[in-house]
Amino acid sequence: MSEPMIDVRAVSKRYKRGGETLTVLDQLDLQIEPGGFYALMGPSGSGKSTLLNLIGGLDHADGGQVIVDGEDVGRLTGSDLSQWRADTIGFVFQGFNLIPVLTAQENIELPLSLAPISRARRRKNAAYALELVGMSDRATHRPQQLSGGQEQRVAIARAIATDPKVILADEPTGDLDRDSADAVLTLMRRLNEEFQKTILMVTHDPLAAARADKIIQLDKGRLQGIQENSA
Repeated sequence: MSEPMIDVRAVSKRYKRGGETLTVLDQLDLQIEPGGFYALMGPSGSGKSTLLNLIGGLDHADGGQVIVDGEDVGRLTGSDLSQWRADTIGFVFQGFNLIPVLTAQENIELPLSLAPISRARRRKNAAYALELVGMSDRATHRPQQLSGGQEQRVAIARAIATDPKVILADEPTGDLDRDSADAVLTLMRRLNEEFQKTILMVTHDPLAAARADKIIQLDKGRLQGIQENSA
């Protein structure tokens, strides 16, 4: 049996709010298999986005370990953490987070600037990522010239341009109409099946969750169960 791509071991996360301590994740154990497509569901405040942030190295746990592709994320700091994140993790957010003054191509090239590659190589990688998401004809368009679905596809292209092993998606279809959402989910399914990307997707949408291999249920910072979707 292969090692998990993501191994969350007895992880706790707490936040101070006024004089109160709020436990968001409570001794959570979770394993994500390499090449799996997982949907992460649960009520608001159950710890879904916090868990994504810990896995992606955007925040640190107060207890336990988060191990991704054999790396203990909590031990990484500074430039080592930034470089690991650039090499290993692709982020996709609900709000797209594209830079308005940059074209689609330039938005995708931006994270590649962290990689030790030439400008010509960055342009080639960005163009390939745009082709994969079906947006080559929008390379010179700025975000305000794109629909919501098109913006999200550009955001996905940006996430995969560095060829990460893991894609973390936080409500990637939350701001989209049904047709655009379906197109984005079809794209993510393709990235999982053809390119073996491990995907962990936070969603409130049962139709989105149904496109994943497995559904993880969280509540009050604890794992409630993992359901396997039927083929």
